[in-house]
Amino acid sequence: MSTRPATAPLLIACALGIEHLALRTGDRGGAGGPVTLLRTGMGPQAAERSVTRRLADRALAGAAVLATGFCAGLAPGMHPGDLVVAEETRDPDGTVPCVETDLLVKELVRAVPGRTVHTGPLTGSDHVVRGHERSDLLATGAIAVDMESAATLLSAVRAGEHPVAAVRVVVDAPEHELVRIGTVRGGISAFRVLRSVLPAFHEWHRSLLLPRR
Repeated sequence: MSTRPATAPLLIACALGIEHLALRTGDRGGAGGPVTLLRTGMGPQAAERSVTRRLADRALAGAAVLATGFCAGLAPGMHPGDLVVAEETRDPDGTVPCVETDLLVKELVRAVPGRTVHTGPLTGSDHVVRGHERSDLLATGAIAVDMESAATLLSAVRAGEHPVAAVRVVVDAPEHELVRIGTVRGGISAFRVLRSVLPAFHEWHRSLLLPRR
């Protein structure tokens, strides 16, 4: 039987100010251990730098790392406000499997009732994906794309033993492309969903602190 430290922290990483605002205003506490909310800045390089630097802090030894924020859905039928739980993240630098995804799905259904939760590979990009690029990425098996999750999780596993996961909220999809986040209905819907996900993240974190046989 192995046990992670009862106070092992949780690092939640997002890129944008609007994502940070949603998470900060939606946090009602209740985590199984200390929680750090990190705004990395936009893009994979910013995420890699920020996460690597933050995990160098001894206070975050063994921390669980969860990447979150908005994403672009790739599959037909996705809608703004849908949730994506990554089974793995992918980018040209590597693939990282995620931990306890079934529990995340269960807790997200409870935290945000009525919202569709999709599971599958989450791919990384160094730019905002539009038009035909969506179908090209969908053909690889990915169901959603964002700019930071893959870099965040890869940086975490390179820094040591860190359980990782990624949960994203669809802000636009093939039939619902946005020009600018927050200016149309889809962006507002995604913001409200992101505000509601913290209880699920806390439960995921708490489960990691339980004894393993």
